[in-house]
Amino acid sequence: MGAVCCRTTPVDFDGDVNLFHFVLLRCVGKGAFGKVRMVQHKQTRELYALKYINKGKCVKMKAVANIIQERRLLEEIDHPFVVNLRYAFQDDENCFFVLDLMLGGDLRFHLERLGSLPEEAVRFYVAQISSALAFLHENRIMHRDLKPDNILLDEHGHAHLTDFNIAVHYSERRLLTGVAGSMAYMAPEILTKRGYTYTIDWWSLGVCAYELLFGRRPFRGKTNSDLTHSISKDTLRFPEDADQKCGRAGMQLLRGLLERDSLKRLACKTGEQFEELQRHPWFQPIDWQALENKELQPPFTPDVRTCVCLTSVKLVVLANISFSQSKKANFDASHELEELLLEDNPLKAKVRKANRDVNTLSAEMRQMEEQFTSYDFKNMQRRSYYPQNQQIVSSITATSSMGGLVASRPVTPAASDQRLEGVVAPAHDLYENDGHIRMESTRLSEKSYS
Repeated sequence: MGAVCCRTTPVDFDGDVNLFHFVLLRCVGKGAFGKVRMVQHKQTRELYALKYINKGKCVKMKAVANIIQERRLLEEIDHPFVVNLRYAFQDDENCFFVLDLMLGGDLRFHLERLGSLPEEAVRFYVAQISSALAFLHENRIMHRDLKPDNILLDEHGHAHLTDFNIAVHYSERRLLTGVAGSMAYMAPEILTKRGYTYTIDWWSLGVCAYELLFGRRPFRGKTNSDLTHSISKDTLRFPEDADQKCGRAGMQLLRGLLERDSLKRLACKTGEQFEELQRHPWFQPIDWQALENKELQPPFTPDVRTCVCLTSVKLVVLANISFSQSKKANFDASHELEELLLEDNPLKAKVRKANRDVNTLSAEMRQMEEQFTSYDFKNMQRRSYYPQNQQIVSSITATSSMGGLVASRPVTPAASDQRLEGVVAPAHDLYENDGHIRMESTRLSEKSYS
């Protein structure tokens, strides 16, 4: 008598998206609130990155408002150089973001292995990220945590901006004062608490460009106070061998981005902004339209060798992804090992509890239950939660899970759009992660936008 094969419950792809829609592959990253896995959609076979956040940890770290804010901001964003949101959903234990999968690793990974990057490569990446920043600023969003760790390459070598955990809407009529971000990349107006707006992102881009070119940051200090003093007061200096790594136009651009007066900072002058940066001599080789269409050849193409083996148990993806100079994988294998050996409650798809009464939940849990709403990019229109911009921002007409272009068009505002009301980001304790200080004390309530 033959063995009886276990039957699995059919997946309802016409219903709300949930974890049963995906095959769980390797664990590729870990953050303060959760982890990141590579997943494959069972119906479309597309690969994605699944970022999942434990609700209990989120409540414990007083980060509920940040997670909801990130979820809502990501729904507004649709750009070729951003890691775009494709699906969002939750179960009883976790909140899930399904994002474009970037197989080429982050720029921190490559910078640590190469020491510094060639000028033509840095120019290419800075141009792509500046395009993403301009898009965000047009939609009144500032990122606030731009650094090499948050710039990911796709399998073709195009750069994408990620991690919107402390991104926020802004209004030019009222400056923000909360200290937020990674200290080494913070603009001086944040640290001096004079109030700031979107111009801080261009400063951070200047710090990133300097670090990628020369393998070191422009402002440094052994203590937080020393670093604050350096960012606020020290003269911008270049390494002795700077002319061997960067031309005069490049150093001129760095001086423009690292201008302490935000009104004089490159790409921050009223009426010019991104166009001023596009006209800069350093970007003379860049065809901006071709760049945004992803028609330009990236300076490096990650060496992606993917072997997909379908077995009766699971789908296994083995990848060797690297710059041409290296044969090391772009993901830290320790994340997968930790998941296999140390995780008490490994991730798996679970049916939600029936007849859940949200009124029995804590205020924070109820807030996540009600405000971390489901999203499916194939069936839903992207909309803005910005109180002064209540509208649907795009209708998806073409899709790509690998960082390709996504066509969109403006549509009529919907009466059913929800407002971001009463969401407050509480102050987090100062903590350090690989030398990067992150603090958060900004209110994200509707009052911040007026």
